[in-house]
Amino acid sequence: MSLIVQKFGGSSVKDAERIRHVAGIIEKTYKAGNDVIVVLSAQGDTTDDLIAKAQEINPRASRREMDMLLSTGEQISISLCAMELERRGLRCVSLAGWQAGVQTSSVYSDARIKRIDPERILSELDQHRIVLVAGFQGIDRTGDITTLGRGGSDTSAVALAASFHAELCQIFTDVDGVYTTDPRIVSNARKLSEITYDEMLELASQGAQVLHNRSVELAKKFHVNLEVVSSLEDKPGTTVKEATKVEKTNIAGVAKDTSIARIALVGLQHNPGVAFQVFDLLSKSNINVDVILQSIGRDDKKDITFTVHKKDVNESVELLEEHREALKFDHIATDERIGKVSIVGMGLMSNCGVAARMFEALYDAGINIQMINTSEIRVSVLLDEDDVDKAVRAIHAKFFDEN
Repeated sequence: MSLIVQKFGGSSVKDAERIRHVAGIIEKTYKAGNDVIVVLSAQGDTTDDLIAKAQEINPRASRREMDMLLSTGEQISISLCAMELERRGLRCVSLAGWQAGVQTSSVYSDARIKRIDPERILSELDQHRIVLVAGFQGIDRTGDITTLGRGGSDTSAVALAASFHAELCQIFTDVDGVYTTDPRIVSNARKLSEITYDEMLELASQGAQVLHNRSVELAKKFHVNLEVVSSLEDKPGTTVKEATKVEKTNIAGVAKDTSIARIALVGLQHNPGVAFQVFDLLSKSNINVDVILQSIGRDDKKDITFTVHKKDVNESVELLEEHREALKFDHIATDERIGKVSIVGMGLMSNCGVAARMFEALYDAGINIQMINTSEIRVSVLLDEDDVDKAVRAIHAKFFDEN
């Protein structure tokens, strides 16, 4: 008997028909003799609807109260799915995050899982029940409900798989695997049969929405067997693993991200420790910074440009303005009309000229590059937001259509 963790996203449980279909997948896995832990997201647009309700009452509601509200979406999903499984005569139980023993940090709306108390889930599995767990949520040391941020249900599923040493963790989505890029942008995008943890992590971090980056981090750390499969069609998906065969294209995929904004601190004093002051300030407010560019000092001054999530722009600017006297800068410039396009692949480490081919594709398409950022297996460029989809098509064609 194996333990299998199955996670279903919001579109997979958006209505009664989809819930019945998901219950059929769970039933098939269970009747094959497996123990099953199921993690569900909120139905369809439920989370967006709850956010809209909060906006009607208090546009500046505290993050604690937002977490209390948003956690209800996943609880609706697990209870409805449990009802369908009961109708089919299957033994099951639905558990909110706190009932499942998911213990987190106290960072509301972006908490991290610290540990999972196994007692309740093990007790239910010992009774051969299907355990349905509300994804995206947990409880902190003070007893408050917390949520894990965007894509948090993926993280919940992988964390449960790691904690209970599951044979397999399946992430069911409305696509049938990981593609070389978004098929909605490039119609001939290829499905990958396998991809490395590192490649998937970079793609997820750069905007690919199939898996959340924190879930991939956990899978890599704890060697979780991870598979991305379709909840709509019974066909092979994409396996995420430690090592794969690097194809001759040298890259695994092209990702885009239009959720970012650029902030420029202009005219900073060219003194030691200034960059530390800026980013320590943002870090203490749990604001994540991505691409960073510092200009060459001139006239004892320099500029620092970086990107943050669009939702963090106003808070970032307010923080920096509050500390203008200490930081000693001339002014702040922001731009929310930008996007990021990235190529990712293990082949970047051992093949010269890959970045040059990317830049050539952008040149041929008449697209101007604003900033460049690289890692061992990734090259990212910042562009005008209006050029992002065009850039994805041009780069994908350069690497995949020419091979």
